[in-house]
Amino acid sequence: MIIPKNSHLLLLGALILANTNPALQAQQLDVFSDSTIAQVDLVVAELSRTVTGKVTLGTAGEIEDRSGPASLVLLLSSDTEALNKMQAAGASLPGKLEPEGFAIRTTSGDDRTTIWLVGADPAGLLYGGYELAEQIRCYGLEGVREGDQNPYMAMRGIKFNIPLDVRTPSYTDMCDAAQENIAEMWNYDFWKTFIESLARHRYNYISCWSLHPFPSLVKVPGYEDVALDDVQRSTLRFKEHYTLEATDYGDPEILENVETLLEMTIAEKIAFWRKVMAYGKLHNIDFYFVTWNIFTYGTGGKYGITDEADNPVTRDYFRKSVKTMFTTYPDLKGIGLTTGENMHPYSFDEKEDWAFETYARGVMDAAAEQPGRKITLIHRQHMAGALEIAEKFKPVIDHPDIDFIYSYKYAKAHVYSSTRQPGHEKFVKEIRGKGDLETIWTLRNDDVFHFRWGSPDFVREFIENIPYDVSRGYYYGSDQYIWGREFLSREPESPRQIEIDKHWYQWMLWGRLGYDPQLSNERFVAVLQERFPMIDAAALFNAWQEASMIYPVTTGFHWGSLDFIWYIEACQARPFSAQTPTGFHDINRFITTGTHPGTDNISIPQYVRGTLAGKQPAGTTPYQAAAQLHAHADKALGILESLNYNGHKELRQTLDDIRTIAWLGKYYAHKIEAATDIALFRETLDPEKRKSCVDNLNTAAAWWRSYASLALSNNNNPLWTNRVGHVDWRKTYQGAIYDIRSVGGTIKLPGMQPSQGGTILEAEDAVYNSSKVESAISGYTGSGYVEMNRSNNVHDITWTFQAPSAGRYVIEIRYNNPWDRQLDCPVMVNGRESGSILLWESGNGDNWVWDRAVVELKKGGNRIGIHGGGRFYIDHLNVIPTGE
Repeated sequence: MIIPKNSHLLLLGALILANTNPALQAQQLDVFSDSTIAQVDLVVAELSRTVTGKVTLGTAGEIEDRSGPASLVLLLSSDTEALNKMQAAGASLPGKLEPEGFAIRTTSGDDRTTIWLVGADPAGLLYGGYELAEQIRCYGLEGVREGDQNPYMAMRGIKFNIPLDVRTPSYTDMCDAAQENIAEMWNYDFWKTFIESLARHRYNYISCWSLHPFPSLVKVPGYEDVALDDVQRSTLRFKEHYTLEATDYGDPEILENVETLLEMTIAEKIAFWRKVMAYGKLHNIDFYFVTWNIFTYGTGGKYGITDEADNPVTRDYFRKSVKTMFTTYPDLKGIGLTTGENMHPYSFDEKEDWAFETYARGVMDAAAEQPGRKITLIHRQHMAGALEIAEKFKPVIDHPDIDFIYSYKYAKAHVYSSTRQPGHEKFVKEIRGKGDLETIWTLRNDDVFHFRWGSPDFVREFIENIPYDVSRGYYYGSDQYIWGREFLSREPESPRQIEIDKHWYQWMLWGRLGYDPQLSNERFVAVLQERFPMIDAAALFNAWQEASMIYPVTTGFHWGSLDFIWYIEACQARPFSAQTPTGFHDINRFITTGTHPGTDNISIPQYVRGTLAGKQPAGTTPYQAAAQLHAHADKALGILESLNYNGHKELRQTLDDIRTIAWLGKYYAHKIEAATDIALFRETLDPEKRKSCVDNLNTAAAWWRSYASLALSNNNNPLWTNRVGHVDWRKTYQGAIYDIRSVGGTIKLPGMQPSQGGTILEAEDAVYNSSKVESAISGYTGSGYVEMNRSNNVHDITWTFQAPSAGRYVIEIRYNNPWDRQLDCPVMVNGRESGSILLWESGNGDNWVWDRAVVELKKGGNRIGIHGGGRFYIDHLNVIPTGE
């Protein structure tokens, strides 16, 4: 093997490949580098997670005595001597490598293989290491593929509305996700895991969005008393809704009822964030803090600071705060602002004058004090004009040490609506005319919070449709949710997973395809196969992609431009009328709501007019959109019939999520059909259309009941979001029932069938009290069912199940509860309480439904029962093994 000659060459590791892939067994990989950059150690660490074995250090002479059959050489493209050695060994030189780019080459000789990893810079070397480790995991050492890679989008980041403290809130603080994650923002282990995961997915920056972060982050000269010690959270029972412009987040009742989560001085906070940013920089993750504008949360009115734009104290405070952010944090990459939400009283000129005198001046002050340091200023083009901003900020744009970029809402709230997002054309034309000005694009996901999503084809097409010539990159994130540590799982890990690890596939797609949109589906299949070796990964890939298309097909047809107008996982919005006080999108909203302008969908009113006129406009009709939803859902469900999780918890939950999304698609397909039916009926009085509407609404409601039951088996609910209120799947079911009544229909839902793969234990064969066996209601299994608690006494029903092995089991209770009430029944396992099952409304009196819980069983006989009060009917217990 030929290696770069260097007397200080370092043997970084002799790694024995792990036995996760038989092709990798009993193979040794020696890793060498003559570079002293820290990213070399990160590459070795990543390979150590891929393979196992002893890691040793040695001199160049010791390297010549290596005995392994394969070696890896890490080098930078600036090392011409090493490149010459690589070429002499028979490898071709890399093409032009851009920043963050890398090349992989292989050479063979003397029964040994050498892999050459060339990084354009430390970031490229790191990304190349991630790529190489992934290839080894997927294809084995002998399957390593040569090639060059350069980033497609230069900036690939996330939008993170950061909940630092109740006194310095983010735009999204009024939601459960923020309240559950305030303490996590000050947890270094969280940030380490978060940064490492983002880096593997090829993200290179985090934009932390806050209304006014400065009091929690810096001690501003002249305004020292504004700095906040400790981390606090309100103990208030919050209202369902706060203003959409965040002007009431500092209401007295919020700030007068607080608890201290962490005791930290401002000096300790500064040390904490320096450490976090340094760890990010090591992993090629830059930090930006982006604010909305003149919010002054946390200042408490000290020094005369107000939110009046013409207040000279306020201007001075903001200018010095911006400068102090850069003088305090050497690894802070940039800062951003918006002249929008809290500046309505002011004219455009007044807003931009304030922005320039505060943020622009502050950035220029920081640059003057630290010449040569590259600082970025992001100006969000929101409620402002691009050309006017460019003129006002010309001194910043022309500054040699300041990088000025725009931010623009490319996907306002629903990135999962269409791969074509219109509305940016004027903005693009304006900045094209200004020469070198570029933008980063907002990609907002306010649709997918609960369920694991994954459609590579959608993401790839979406990214390739972004106007490339004016693009610096994008940031992907939410305004209704905080992607911190998950808090909804009914089977949480310990510690609880970070959200981007739970939703790893979704986050991987937006990061990896932003770096390389040509990354093939074959690679994603290979990644799935490596992660879930017990399953047919190609089938999983297809089922996942088909189900995931439910989101864009539905929202592309039933469009809401902003997050509070539409949230698909709950079929609701912020309440707008007394007729729909919960914000439920009833059948009439489906009739009146328009379609996404980036699709060719024909709205229901357009379709009705075309039908009456005998001439339809070109495009996808409502019935065709419904057919697309049926097709995606049915394909996913059909594939799922052949897939088994084989004792793998994450795979079980993933398959459940795919099924849940598919059932959601069936709900929306039937609802769109019903809305079109009734709209036609109102114009034609065709009784067949009314009958079809009622039938579709009954079927839709049944699908929602199935969707909700499966979703509830894995997720705690309700969820408070503020933007659309409380997401309560049970209340939405009442809305689905209301839809049927609203058109004069009779409620007649088809029942939920027992899940396959389990052992059904009939209620009539169980031990019970205060009950009797009946058979008057059809649709049961076995010889009948048990009516519980006829005398309104506390009741018990207990089954005995012979478990073939100890471990986790899903217990599924099939029951009928036609009354509008909920019964929270403790689950008893071998005489001890083990969680509970909430038996809630089933709809019509002959509708059998089920709900689930997960319990631990011992091998052999187990007594499983429910205990509680209230009247309902029990059909059976279905015990489904998980193999865990």
